[in-house]
Amino acid sequence: MSAVHLRGLRIEIGGRAVVDGVDLDVAPGECVAIVGESGAGKSLTARALLGMLPDGARMTVDELSVDGADAFGLDERSWLALRGRRIALVSQDALAALDPLRRIGREVAEPMEIHRLHEGHRDEQVVRLLASVSLPEPERRARSRPHELSGGMRQRALIASALAADPAVLVADEATTALDATVQARILALLRSVADDGRAVLFISHDFAAVRRVADRVLVMREGRIVEHGTVAEVMASPHEEYTRALVEASAPRPRTPSDQAGEVLLQVRDVSKRFERPAVVGASFRLESGSTLGIVGESGSGKTTLARMLLGVERPDSGSIEWASARRVQLVHQNTLGAFDPRWTIGRSIAEALQAAGVPRGDRPGAVAGLLTEVGLDEALARRRPRQLSGGQRQRAAIARALAADPQVLVLDEPVSALDPTVRARVLALLARLQLERDLTMVFVSHDLAVIAAVCDDVLVMRDGVIVEQGRVADVFAEPQHPFTRELLAAAR
Repeated sequence: MSAVHLRGLRIEIGGRAVVDGVDLDVAPGECVAIVGESGAGKSLTARALLGMLPDGARMTVDELSVDGADAFGLDERSWLALRGRRIALVSQDALAALDPLRRIGREVAEPMEIHRLHEGHRDEQVVRLLASVSLPEPERRARSRPHELSGGMRQRALIASALAADPAVLVADEATTALDATVQARILALLRSVADDGRAVLFISHDFAAVRRVADRVLVMREGRIVEHGTVAEVMASPHEEYTRALVEASAPRPRTPSDQAGEVLLQVRDVSKRFERPAVVGASFRLESGSTLGIVGESGSGKTTLARMLLGVERPDSGSIEWASARRVQLVHQNTLGAFDPRWTIGRSIAEALQAAGVPRGDRPGAVAGLLTEVGLDEALARRRPRQLSGGQRQRAAIARALAADPQVLVLDEPVSALDPTVRARVLALLARLQLERDLTMVFVSHDLAVIAAVCDDVLVMRDGVIVEQGRVADVFAEPQHPFTRELLAAAR
């Protein structure tokens, strides 16, 4: 008997079918993945199982049951009784999903309160749940608030909350997308153990690399339809659809072949340290060569972003020196492009502002905006749109165009592709490679994704707890890592 049984799902928004004819079964003890690019309909399919479709969405279905209960046509009160007790959700952004004002223990206890479970000993059950998801010091963490936990800890707490009412089905919607490689590996192992313990797990992702680690079967979605399905091994080894092949290939970018020619030393960093409440960067020393790409990798809190901010001059080191060979124009490409653009302004106005700061005359700015958008592969008509009207990949290209407005010699890119689908990520990385050649750019690339670092970087710094524990040519460091932490990162990425 299937824990999830779905036939003929159709979802319409504004009269247009965004999910059409989807069939799905997930058995107890099985993990089934749905993969596809943004907009494929995978998250809408998952949320239909939870009765959590957005306002204005209209759903029809031939058959739908969850843990043996007929789930089609339920009112909101009936869905509330079903959610948490029979089926539960682990969302992508744990920081947004957890109430910032409530302690973690209260968040985990809430499903038990709703469904009147474990009355009289909920606190003990909360600690047991937190321990079951391998959260360190569960008694102390139960008293913490979300901002006091790391990203991986928050995600574990969210999984504990989802399991609190002992549901038969767990839906994980992009639950590991923004996590570091080592943390992601641990969360994927946890989700796999949840399935091995007898629950049905539906894993929503855009990344075949993550799917390979956790799922038994996979369904590939494109434009609202299932275009391919099978065991993970079968689909990854012999995909039938060109779309599937592109997703598989983009999940493992090809390593870059570094140049053997040494460039001019643009930047020399000597024994740089920075402290906030605790040491953020400790004794960092390295150099950056003209025309090269330097990668900075490490887990959240390792100091890589603080180091990048000091290169930009946004932060000043407490000690040590950062010496440019001459005056250099350095620009930043942010991780969160939606937050980096003013939501009230059009994309064209944001780029024009950057051109103004660079000294471009007013009369030349409209043409320069159009030229920059064309250079990054965007239609100049998108200049009239606001940030939310662009896809994630389009916003990232627009952010690169804005950075190029100042005609920089160095680009510092902070996790610029971490939230993008593999195929979109591949196109953005190819764009950066082209721009580097055409503009003779030098780049500093901050990332937690070792496959991306291998694809774009010549040299790499590996950071842990503010310290550069290893550095060198990417090919050398990744082939023969010397530090145990580097070996751990590489093992987690395989």
